[in-house]
Amino acid sequence: MTNSLTGKTALVTGASRGIGRATALALADAGAQVLIHYSSGEKEATDVVDEIRRAGGKAEKIGADLSKPNGPHQLAQQVRAIIGGRLDVLVANAGISRAASIEDTTVEDFDALFAVNVRAPFFLVQQLLPALCKGSSVILLSSLAAHASVGALSAYAATKGAIDTLVKHWASALGAKGIRVNAVAPGVVETDMSNFTRTDAGQAMALGMQALQRLAQPEDIAGAVAFLASDQARWISGDTLRVDGGSKL
Repeated sequence: MTNSLTGKTALVTGASRGIGRATALALADAGAQVLIHYSSGEKEATDVVDEIRRAGGKAEKIGADLSKPNGPHQLAQQVRAIIGGRLDVLVANAGISRAASIEDTTVEDFDALFAVNVRAPFFLVQQLLPALCKGSSVILLSSLAAHASVGALSAYAATKGAIDTLVKHWASALGAKGIRVNAVAPGVVETDMSNFTRTDAGQAMALGMQALQRLAQPEDIAGAVAFLASDQARWISGDTLRVDGGSKL
């Protein structure tokens, strides 16, 4: 897919680290101008921008707190100021995860999960609709937890189930405009969000769920996102693509 996104613009939320960072680099490698969103990791976002520019690509960083009700609106305003009237790729990657039993889940934690994982992408898409045009691709981040029981993640899993639902509704609503909407559902990926994999017991648990016997890296997920963003996926919409090494088969 080398240079398949040349001349196109992309926004990746939560792009300062992990899957978001790898996705931003993959989209830039495919030729896109990439807007690197961050919440608190400004230094890390700067590093991503610098890496893209050193490779000859185009990138800018944008800060916004998507846990706040007006965060998506502020981010969208900044995006439009940079790109003008067209956004070709929107990757709503930013998310949080909190493990807790049903008994130990607090209202505050529940609300925080839905604010970042569901409310933020919903209103970000809403606010960027004027910039999404025929051929644009919206890609959301779902999870293995949306369709399989994985640890004490019921509240988090509910947010990802909501994402899978939004994909279908948005794909139907926006298809007439030529806008595709899909999601990628990773399994366990070796990132800060899955720091339990740093222990032998954690690795054994993850590998015990998978057909493919290694820990996933952010780049494994980024490649699937870049594919969905490209014209090679032009006839795919309303789908959630499992990218989990054959987990919970």
